[in-house]
Parts: sequence; structure tokens; C-alpha cells
Amino acid sequence: MATAEPAAVLPADEEVPSPEAGLGRRAARGAGVTLAGQAVRIVLQLGSVVVLARLLSPHDYGLLAVVLVVIGIGEIFRDLGLSTAAIRAPELTRAQRDGLFWCNTAAGVVLALLTVLAAGPIAALFGQPELVAITQVLALTFVVNGLATQYRADLTRSLRFGALVVTDVTGQFAGLVVAVTAAVLGAGYWALVAQQLTQVTVVLVAAVGAARWLPRAPRRGAGLGPFLRLGGSLMGTQLVHYASNNLDTLLLGLRAGPTSLGLYNRAFQLVMTPLNQLRSPATTVALPVLARLQSDLPRSGEYLKRSQLAMGYSLIAGMALAAGCAVPLVELMLGSRWTEVAPVFALLAIAGSAQTLSYVGYWVYLSRGLGGQLFRYTLLTLVLKAVSIGIGSTWGVVGVAAGYCAAALLEWPLSLWWLSRITPIPRRDLLLGAARVTACAALAGSAAAVAARATEALPVVATLALGLVAGLAGYGLTALVPQVRADLAGVLAWGRRMVARRG
Repeated sequence: MATAEPAAVLPADEEVPSPEAGLGRRAARGAGVTLAGQAVRIVLQLGSVVVLARLLSPHDYGLLAVVLVVIGIGEIFRDLGLSTAAIRAPELTRAQRDGLFWCNTAAGVVLALLTVLAAGPIAALFGQPELVAITQVLALTFVVNGLATQYRADLTRSLRFGALVVTDVTGQFAGLVVAVTAAVLGAGYWALVAQQLTQVTVVLVAAVGAARWLPRAPRRGAGLGPFLRLGGSLMGTQLVHYASNNLDTLLLGLRAGPTSLGLYNRAFQLVMTPLNQLRSPATTVALPVLARLQSDLPRSGEYLKRSQLAMGYSLIAGMALAAGCAVPLVELMLGSRWTEVAPVFALLAIAGSAQTLSYVGYWVYLSRGLGGQLFRYTLLTLVLKAVSIGIGSTWGVVGVAAGYCAAALLEWPLSLWWLSRITPIPRRDLLLGAARVTACAALAGSAAAVAARATEALPVVATLALGLVAGLAGYGLTALVPQVRADLAGVLAWGRRMVARRG
């Protein structure tokens, strides 16, 4: 685990340090460290998918997916929006940090108790008696995550991204080891439960060790009001956003049962978990940086443009190649009994690409404290997604994925238009940059799909390899366009800043 100097003893009203010097250099280095750590996490995640998919059934995954939807809703209440409020605060005293810690911890304990009581009704709603025990055991995650929230926020606020990386990777690795061991021993879905509990517990221990501070008793007059107000507005937004992102899971769980939900869940996790592990650290780095650039609109706009291009020419290109090679990729990763996952995987990869394009707008809402406006926009997208998924559900699992994809494609241009009405952003540059990224990704994905289809009679490894080679060749051709070359040069320069030791 990363070492850290012991925290200085601060008076209750003294501000917790928030370094400003060399902000751009520190942010770029932090992004590099974070992305390196996420690469390790992706390897662990894919290893988990490959191994556990061969040891567990779609039914096992479907049961866990139902409970995780419930846990995810509770996690929003447990966080109370206070992690983001603490990160973006211009000033944060030790007394405020302690107060926020106890707020999150108390919320975690209350939610754990409520979840234990709700386990029976949840199992009855989905018609799966096994959900009672699973829900009650996983309720412990609220307590553990409540204790960890402000430690992670403190590391983020201090731009200690290396410590965050070590914390997350250690937790994920420990969870994977426990899950595989339990699955080999025949534990079934309990292997997945053990994985969740192990991961959050290890993350808590590692975060406390890295942060090197212990909370003191809460004090009256600490000035928590602004944090609670901002957190409350963000919490509402997060609830609506979470509901919109899990309509597909809830609908399949209620209408189709755990097995169909398990198939969808594997496709969703295969696409979204690695993607989120790359987008999440980008947010971790961007949020404190943009919060400090609130009054410098030109620098803020330049950061948004460069970040969108960096994510677009890397993540979206990767998603396009994955969508084009969906059939051989799914067969290689999950095995032959999961072939129904392929079309769902391809549609979700396209949806993930569209969501990535709109991520920079989400950063602006958070960094500029536009919680109320974000809530109203998220309500709009909830309606859009509900309609799209509801229509698509007529055609089963693939139809739900198609509805989710259609909603994502409609949301990203809407997000920029909506945001530009509220606060200054370089909307035109962001739209044009996204258009170039999309065109390049579409060419790469199409080339990969044609090659994979033409060579489907070959062994799966050969089909996948030839599809990827064709896709990469198509992507390389886009560099002949001068503006794309200029974009790529800017992304490479951004990458060099990430790994530079001195700037």
C-alpha cells in the first residue's frame, strides 16, 4: 500500500490542506497514475468475468444483479451527495470533515437495518426466496462504505490519486481471489456475495491507512449546512440517474426472471465495468481541477475539449472495435453457453460510447455546483430512457438493449444543448470534436464487423484477431484527415503530460 506522511494535528477550525501549486501538472500526472491503475483493474475485472462465467450460471448472476440494484439505490442515500460536496468545496475544515464522516457513517448504519427488514418483501416481489439471505448479508456494505466515504473523498481532494489506485486495486484483487476460491468449492451465488463484501472491506482498511487520520467526535457549529444542501440536491439527481440506468435491470428481473437477467447482466458488466473503470478516474481527476478553474472559463473550456478528445479517440474507438467483434469476443471471454450475449454486448458498447461523449457535461454540472439544474436534466433523460426501454422490452433481452442504446444516442447531443443554456461551455467545439470521434469509431467498428463476419468459420481466436486488425487498419486510415491528425497530436501531448515526472 502507498505510504503517506502522518497527517498534521490541526485545530478544529483549521482548513484541511488543498494544494494549488502546479495544478495542471499534478492533474495530468494524476490522470496518468489513475489510468495505469485502472488498466490493472480492467485486467482483474476481465479475469473475473472469464473465470467466474465458467464456474457460475446465469441464474447466479441474475440473483446478485437484483440485489445490487437495491443496494445501489441505498448507496445513494448512504452517500448523501457529501463525497462530491467535500471534494468540490473551496475550503474544508477538520471539524467539517469529521462531521461529514459521521453523517455518512450514520446513514450507512440506518440503511443496513432498513435493508435487513426489507429483504422479505424484496424476495417476494421478484419471486425468488434466495434473495432474502443475499439481501440481508449484503446490507453490511452500507456500513462499510459509510465508514470509507470521507476517507476516499479526502484522498481525492488532496489529489492523491496514487493512493486511491492502490486502495481500489487491492480491494478488487482480494475480492476476486475470494470469489474464485468460493466458486471452485461450490458456493454458487454466495461466491459473488463474498466477492462484494471482501472488496469493500479491504478498500476501507486501505483508505484509512493511506489517509492517516481518525475522526473526532462531531461538533456543533461545524458549518455543515452548505454541504448538506448541495449534497441533497446532488442526491436527488443521483437517484434519478441511478433509476434511469437500472430500468433495464428492474424490467428484466420482474418480467423475464433471473436467467434472462443474468445474460443481460454479463453483457452489461463486460462492457460497462471496464468502461466505467476508465471514465470514473477521469471524473476523479477532472472534478477537483475544474472546481478550481470555475472562474477561468478559457482554461476550463480547453480542459473540457482536450478531455473529450482524449476519451473519444481511446475509449470510444475501443468500444467500436468491441462492438464489431462482439460474437468472437463474447465466445472467447464467456464460453459457448453465453452466445446469446453477443448482440446485447454490441448494442451496449454503442450505448457506452454515446454516454462517454456526454461525460464532460456531467463534470461541468458537478464542478460548478449546478445541482438543481442537473437534477432537472436527469429527470428529462429518465423519461427518455423509460420510453425507449419500455418500447424495446417487447422484443425481450435484445430489445431492452436496443432501447437503452437508442436513449443514449439521443441523450448526448441533448446534454450539451441543455447545459449550454445554463453556463458557458465551448459547445460548438465539443460537438465538432464528438462528430470527428464518432466518424472514426464508426469506420473502425464497421471494418472489424465485416472482417469478423467474413472469417467466422475460422477458430474463434483467429476470427477475433483478424477483426481487430481490420478495425485498427480502418482506424489508422482516419489519420489521413488533417483535423483528425491534429486531434491525435493533442491527445498524445496530453498523454506525455500524464507520464512526465517534471513539467
